[in-house]
Amino acid sequence: MAVAILIPVSFFLVVFGITYLYYSTRNRERMALIEKGTDASIFNKGRSENASPVWKIFILNFALLLIGIGLAIFIASVLVATIGVLSEVAYPGTIFLMAGISLLVGFFVSKKLSN
Repeated sequence: MAVAILIPVSFFLVVFGITYLYYSTRNRERMALIEKGTDASIFNKGRSENASPVWKIFILNFALLLIGIGLAIFIASVLVATIGVLSEVAYPGTIFLMAGISLLVGFFVSKKLSN
């Protein structure tokens, strides 16, 4: 019983710790810059007004990933049925291959979308 609850609690603690460190460090850096009198426009550096929102790029990459996985399952079933490849090899192999290809395509499409 104690082991079953240990994993979710430790996962929550790790996520909480990472977010707490990120925001507290960012706050300390900004407060130090404000004390020095530095211009606040450096916080917006790198943000372009015509850049695509993050959620559009995420949905594009997620959709391409799901398309790649679906295509991989289809290709694996064709390999198993026609060529006789072992299903233990065909399904994971094609899923990882097509997922990688779809994420690579998503990277290039989102890069083109940003420009």
